[in-house]
Amino acid sequence: MRIGILGTGTLATALATAWTRAGHDISIAGRSPQRTDAAANMSGAHARQLPDIADHVDVVLLCVHWEGITDILTAAGAPAGTLAGKPLIDPTNAVDHGIGVLRTDPGRAIAHHVADLAPGAHVVKALHLFPSTQWTTPAPTPVTVAMCGDDPEAVEIVGSLVRDIGGIPAVLGGLDRARQLEEVAGFVITLAFAAVDPQSAIPAVAQPLPQP
Repeated sequence: MRIGILGTGTLATALATAWTRAGHDISIAGRSPQRTDAAANMSGAHARQLPDIADHVDVVLLCVHWEGITDILTAAGAPAGTLAGKPLIDPTNAVDHGIGVLRTDPGRAIAHHVADLAPGAHVVKALHLFPSTQWTTPAPTPVTVAMCGDDPEAVEIVGSLVRDIGGIPAVLGGLDRARQLEEVAGFVITLAFAAVDPQSAIPAVAQPLPQP
């Protein structure tokens, strides 16, 4: 697929590299031309300019710090509808660094803010829990990537992209579950910065529970 990445940081570059290795055509764009060129050279992606990236892709990954979401989506023309009809993957966590407290209003997820800024785009919350190293040096056992979104086709597309980089997609439901997923990220971040393994705080389930 043709995947566009908005952002040039560590996670953006790692996912660009992983998807390039999986055979996808990747375009990457950021606010700094120098960082865009560096990320493209490192990952094998095409360097693009933000206003043009929507013309070259079928799927978009938004991969910036949460405080930069408005600026980069605006620069990519999202509020004017340039991403309408495209799956828009949101892995951002609007949390205080090292504390894990969500910065969004009660009952609201940063994914909803993304959807407001990109009318017509099919926002899918995914890939927000694992560090970049998960995708550059995958673990022997595939990890589960919890995700949610309202458009079934977009969710299926993102799920296939998750499988391509060694993950197992687990769809929780519609975008109304995004707040719950983001709260989990806050929980994980809080424990990690307290030097506690988050996995030790989750009960082990010997086998999946039967479907009702």
